[in-house]
Amino acid sequence: MRLQLIQKILGLFLMLYGLTLLPEIAISFYFKDQEMLPFSDSLLLCVVAGLVLWLPVRKKHFDIRRNEGFLIVALFWVGMSFISALPLILGPHLSVPNAFFESVSAFTTTGATVMSGLDAKPPSILFYRQQLQWLGGMGVIVLAIAILPMLGIGGMQLYRAETPGPFKDEKIAPRIATCARSFWLLYIALTAVCATAYWLAGMTGFDAVAHSMSTVSTGGFSTHDASMAYFHSPVIEAICIVFMLLGGINFAVHYMALVNHRFASYWRDIEVRSYLLFIVVCATLVSIALGFTEHQQDSVFTAIRYGLFETVTVITSTGFGTENFSQWPEFLAMFLIFTSFVGGCAGSTAGGIKMIRFLVMFKQSSVEMDKMIHTAIVRPLKLQGRVLSPRIIQSVWGFFALYLFTFVVILLLLMADGMSQISAFSAVATCMNNLGPGLGDVANNFAGVSTTGKWLLAFAMILGRLEIFTVLVLFSPAFWRK
Repeated sequence: MRLQLIQKILGLFLMLYGLTLLPEIAISFYFKDQEMLPFSDSLLLCVVAGLVLWLPVRKKHFDIRRNEGFLIVALFWVGMSFISALPLILGPHLSVPNAFFESVSAFTTTGATVMSGLDAKPPSILFYRQQLQWLGGMGVIVLAIAILPMLGIGGMQLYRAETPGPFKDEKIAPRIATCARSFWLLYIALTAVCATAYWLAGMTGFDAVAHSMSTVSTGGFSTHDASMAYFHSPVIEAICIVFMLLGGINFAVHYMALVNHRFASYWRDIEVRSYLLFIVVCATLVSIALGFTEHQQDSVFTAIRYGLFETVTVITSTGFGTENFSQWPEFLAMFLIFTSFVGGCAGSTAGGIKMIRFLVMFKQSSVEMDKMIHTAIVRPLKLQGRVLSPRIIQSVWGFFALYLFTFVVILLLLMADGMSQISAFSAVATCMNNLGPGLGDVANNFAGVSTTGKWLLAFAMILGRLEIFTVLVLFSPAFWRK
């Protein structure tokens, strides 16, 4: 392991991250909300620390090896979560565990919060939470690797460790930097269009920009305690649904559809098609159930409105709310929590296990059942006309097994810490799936969770965001062998 390489890259990341605090300083100055000093101190600390790390090794050039890529990504996410907690400690004076939990939740686009009274919080703090989600949505590292090649540092190993989904070796452009820039241009364009639509629908300019960041990133933080219910607008909810759905689609599919001017590419992609059909089926079931339970006296439109919104916000792991679904009948609330395990598409900003993995497992199960009936059959596993290699199939099942094992371990640790079963189950599910809202004691926020519980759940969020292997591989003795 070449420590100078890690030192150089982390130094660059620190300096780049420090510059992202400039908008908060400008907002604090504009609104005179007395939060300029915490952000200025944090920016200065990041830049100085980054320079101290980067300057001694700035002239050294390296190609990143795969194991170094994993270590850099993990260190970056943990380190940046601590660094990004600083303004929350210096500004709103959150405790270290609370500030770390909040920053991890934002960075991983989980949307679980320990903060309340958001309507009275300083604008710069509110914008900071939204911006953290926006940066985490596509991945700060993807932004950085678009720049690192110009500094003589290759980025493919970072991209492989950061990108969600089983097909990590595939690229939509010949060079990884071109790929990263393409993703970010799409991401910025979607955010701008979403903000404009929100503004035209009646949001203030500040709320429109803030909520567009957490919508496209499928993060779910809001500038109001009531979340999207604050606006009481079916039009705003409809806009939110559209952009949550877009955020949950593989950005490679967005790219190909735009480049080829063939929007049929969305429907031709089996993962996107399955993702949309899954949402339609789940939303229909939830809406029908609401019509017969919670909204018996309301119109059919009301049941569809709430059923569709909550289904989309949960499956895309966004976590916005127009209603508190934890107050719905228990079977409905649990049904929605279970849908979050599926999540969005690989290569999207959404969380969850990802639709593509469920497709692979479903098709593999079908093949195995055929083999039980026809023992001599030789049937390769195909997905969208493509034969999947055994390596991909094994990685999908390996991920699923490790996901379940990790889930159970964290669940039992939370219960041992005193959390009730339903609260612990939903807390782990919402954090590992990067969803946000839970059930029981964590239905509204996570402020009541113990300090130990917050550290465990912050770890669960990072595991979910980096898809488990990137983090847990660091605990393998083989990883550290030369």
